[in-house]
Amino acid sequence: MTVVDRDAELETLARDLVRIESESPPGNEAAVVECVTDWLETNNIDHHIVEKPYEDRPQLAARVGSGDPTVVYNGHVDVVPAGDPDRWTNNPYDGHIEDGMLYGRGAADMKTGLAVGLCALRSMRETLKDGHRSGSVVLHAAIGEETADPGTKTLLEEGYDGDYGIVLEPTDFRVATRSKGLACYELTVYGEQSHASRPDQGSNAIETAGQLLDIIAEYDADLRKNKDPLVGHAYATVTQMEAGTDSNMAVLPEEATLLLDRRVLPAESLDDVDREIVTLLDRLETEHGAGASWRRVQEYAAASVPTDTHLAQVLRSHVDAVTGTLPDPWGIEAATDVRNFVNDAGMEAVTWGPGHLEQAHTVDECVDLRDAAAGLEILKRTTEDLLESADNG
Repeated sequence: MTVVDRDAELETLARDLVRIESESPPGNEAAVVECVTDWLETNNIDHHIVEKPYEDRPQLAARVGSGDPTVVYNGHVDVVPAGDPDRWTNNPYDGHIEDGMLYGRGAADMKTGLAVGLCALRSMRETLKDGHRSGSVVLHAAIGEETADPGTKTLLEEGYDGDYGIVLEPTDFRVATRSKGLACYELTVYGEQSHASRPDQGSNAIETAGQLLDIIAEYDADLRKNKDPLVGHAYATVTQMEAGTDSNMAVLPEEATLLLDRRVLPAESLDDVDREIVTLLDRLETEHGAGASWRRVQEYAAASVPTDTHLAQVLRSHVDAVTGTLPDPWGIEAATDVRNFVNDAGMEAVTWGPGHLEQAHTVDECVDLRDAAAGLEILKRTTEDLLESADNG
């Protein structure tokens, strides 16, 4: 095991990134991209602003070295909304550091990972500058990961791809060779308006929504019987519901809308899941005579590479060398942009980074800054090993 000291410059960069509000929705990433740009310019690292897929939401790619192989570090600059700041011990955008922990929205997911990638990129520029090793390292500062926008996909399509991809999400240094997918559905059930003083005259869409909730609960129970050995179970969870908000309080609502979050295993296809949703609504009509409609509003495909792929083995070995713990084969239950590397660009890619996934999207989100320093050391060693093994190959 290697003893790694805390890195003051890395901590300052991570704190500075956390202090910039970049919530998605709505997509306020521009200020973070500007901060990353300033850092790259200060360190004389070549970079390019990509005004795709949205002109008003720029993203960035940087590159050091030249030729093959190419290792790509992927970080997203957006965060989920922090919610009510009064629920936080400190303001979510203070970037508060206490007892070796950095607190704030995005501290774990994933601005510390982005800072690790930036510092590793600079280190690799010096490694590649001496001419004894060929290859390139690319860094993504991508937009819209939290809302399934095609930020990373666009950067890969613009030529910022390579041989290996490392998506720097918080995994507690576990190497995820699989990631679960996500399909989010808007389900609308219909009733018939009437005055609440004459409820039998109409049909209450909220009651119909309750019937659909019962059907979804049975569906979820069946899904939980399906388990992938690395990423766990499939799930179906209702996360939002709306009815009657656009009418008078004394009126039975004629529509109710549910948002269904369906976690998708690597062996499942989105087309198959679509058909399952149709079956649920057909059952609602058959059993309760209720009409309904659906549309898929967000999707993250699942992704998988072999557990013994070269990148995963090299990364695990350096986690072991630095932390003293060899990670077991593992998959991440959350959906990540690794899908774009594996499914769209055909790259060998994993999800890996400092911090705990359990901290993502939480109040008082935090990351251990000692883990950040260890993560930087692991990432540098892994990249050097990948480039060196290609030279020797």
